[in-house]
Amino acid sequence: MGILKVSDQLHDEIRRASAVMARSINAQAEFWVRIGMLAELNPELTYNQLCKKLLRDPAPTLESLVNE
Repeated sequence: MGILKVSDQLHDEIRRASAVMARSINAQAEFWVRIGMLAELNPELTYNQLCKKLLRDPAPTLESLVNE
């Protein structure tokens, strides 16, 4: 596990979102990172389609996404 430094403001946003979504702060940040990675690699997909991709593979790697 690594350390990810984010601004205090972003950390506060993650904390608020994690409370609403019933996730830990780390799980919320990881979800946003995964959605962002998928969105950059699949700009034609909607948010719902990206979530479906995560449901099929909850921990995609960059390599697996590039080779799809």
